[in-house]
Amino acid sequence: MSLYCGIACRRKSFWSYRLLSTYVTKSRYLFELKEDDDACKKAQQTGAFYLFHSLAPLLQKSEHQYQAPQHSLLELERLLAKFGQDTQRIEDSVLIGCSEQHEAWFALDLGLNSSSSINASLQKPEMETELKGSFMELRKALFQLNTKDASLLSTAQALLRWHDGHQFCSRSGQPTKKNMAGSKRVCPSNKIIYYPQIQVNLRELEAADWFSHDEVATALRRNNPYTQQQNGTFWLPPKLAIAHQLIKEWVEKPNCSTLPA
Repeated sequence: MSLYCGIACRRKSFWSYRLLSTYVTKSRYLFELKEDDDACKKAQQTGAFYLFHSLAPLLQKSEHQYQAPQHSLLELERLLAKFGQDTQRIEDSVLIGCSEQHEAWFALDLGLNSSSSINASLQKPEMETELKGSFMELRKALFQLNTKDASLLSTAQALLRWHDGHQFCSRSGQPTKKNMAGSKRVCPSNKIIYYPQIQVNLRELEAADWFSHDEVATALRRNNPYTQQQNGTFWLPPKLAIAHQLIKEWVEKPNCSTLPA
């Protein structure tokens, strides 16, 4: 018994160490890309891009779920060229993560005008036809995405929204310039650096977390769904709240969308 326990403990320690080591190496790699524009631009060569239009991610329907397609840099360059766009627009992309193999992931919004780009926003219908998908509100499809895509797209949307709203310095009024990774914006006139806040603002929210469709449906079926659950899950807003009605509509009509079947 003691031998078995010893082996089990060593295996557990090994996997814990491996997970920790992977997390550390990924964190270091992402930090390098955020601080080194040349390294980030190089990572785009072999990286993958998620596309947005006016903060709505490109999604494709697969059975009862949505998938967020990835595009290589070459595919993105061909797409922009087809629509008469300069490849300089790719510089508006933001870094949102990487794989364990250090494939960098980026997000690019084709529907937002950027101070760093001379190009206007691309037309949504033409893009959807070309890309064989739909740009859809993230909150309508969030729980029909896998965990990885849901997390990445939420991060991407928040970061893209932040950059869209911080293109000018609050002190000088001059245009700010983002670094290659999109981890900060700098005012050239006074060197003030602005950083996005990608974590929960506890002054605005008590907590934030992810919940599956079944968990939310179960909470709605309870007699008093807006009280704290005994097993430490979550609260739901009161029935008169708009948020409650939105949650209820999503649970009752999970397949309602504008995506093609």
